[in-house]
Amino acid sequence: MPTRTDPWPAGTPCWVDLAVPDLDAAKEFYGAVLGWSFVDSGEEFGHYNIGQVGGRAAAAIGPLQEEGQPTVWTVYLASDDADATAKLITENGGTMLAEPMDIPGNGRMAIAMDPVGAAFGVWQSAGMHGAEVYFEPGALVWVDARLPDPDAGRAFYTAVFGYRYEATEGAPGDYTTIKFDGARDGESVGGIGEMMGAPEGTPPHWLAYFLVSDIKVVAAAAVAAGGTTMGEPFDTPYGPMLGITDPHGAMFFVVGEMARG
Repeated sequence: MPTRTDPWPAGTPCWVDLAVPDLDAAKEFYGAVLGWSFVDSGEEFGHYNIGQVGGRAAAAIGPLQEEGQPTVWTVYLASDDADATAKLITENGGTMLAEPMDIPGNGRMAIAMDPVGAAFGVWQSAGMHGAEVYFEPGALVWVDARLPDPDAGRAFYTAVFGYRYEATEGAPGDYTTIKFDGARDGESVGGIGEMMGAPEGTPPHWLAYFLVSDIKVVAAAAVAAGGTTMGEPFDTPYGPMLGITDPHGAMFFVVGEMARG
């Protein structure tokens, strides 16, 4: 099982979490679909539940913290200095939704919105590094930003995180993969592209992808657990993929037999 025991390089998508109105129902859904077991961090941390694969942290689910908070997966990008990253975000046209704050014993986090309107998190490790497992079923394996103006998004993320981009043969529209100097073995760490067929009214967003062993089995499990699938699995240069919406409306993708980029 590939595991991470030290901080992710700055700029790496290192963690994802989800806030839901019914924590028990969400845990039941993701346990059935992605095979997670959960560890409750306790009342001190708002019953933030760590979803685990083989005893290693993969993602987290917690209760909504305020009225009107959207039920969406948040992608966190690693930072060596969350305060410096927040400064770069605002200097380059982004907006801070939650200024950097300490999570005692774990790290320092912030929530921001890029100039195109997609929200994302910033995570500076101080004990909790983010995802401890990767390239295993149930683990995060890809993220991308779905933006109405991908060029503006690319310029912003280059200025803040030092990203560079490569076109991907067979990808829709002007989709590009994200590269940067700190990436593991020179791999792509995600992508940026257009909204790619999202329903009208869908806001710009970052999207999380999880690896699965059998995409058809997972699709059936998602429907049986109260979720919905977006059509049928489709082939991509990175393996077969399928969009799923959980019972609370949070969208994510699953990937079967993903190849490293």
